[in-house]
Amino acid sequence: MAKIISISLSEDLLEELERLQKEMGFSGKSETIRAGIRMLVSDDKERAKLTGVVDAVLLAIHKDEYVKDISELAHMHAPIIKTQIHHHLENEKCLEIYVLNGQAEKIRAAARAFQKNKKIDLSKLIPT
Repeated sequence: MAKIISISLSEDLLEELERLQKEMGFSGKSETIRAGIRMLVSDDKERAKLTGVVDAVLLAIHKDEYVKDISELAHMHAPIIKTQIHHHLENEKCLEIYVLNGQAEKIRAAARAFQKNKKIDLSKLIPT
């Protein structure tokens, strides 16, 4: 039996949700959100499989105004960050690319920290 929940979204996020719904052909906002949750669950399962020493790439996109905050977050995970590339995008946004190497649990912890940070628009861990 499906449960009904309510969520709050910023105007920007709602616009993105509606754009995705139209572009990807979802029947409604709920179906679009369910697809996003399925992707998040799939990513989490893949991260859970990581063991031992892992190489990975962590991507983060954020507003330029948060560059100092994101830098502080990165410094918390400095022991596993081997390389960082900072690139200015259009619309006053930045792309951070981190090449990581370390124990799987530390890689997962960094990915979680970036993913749950509200100042980061997009975060994606790509294990190699």
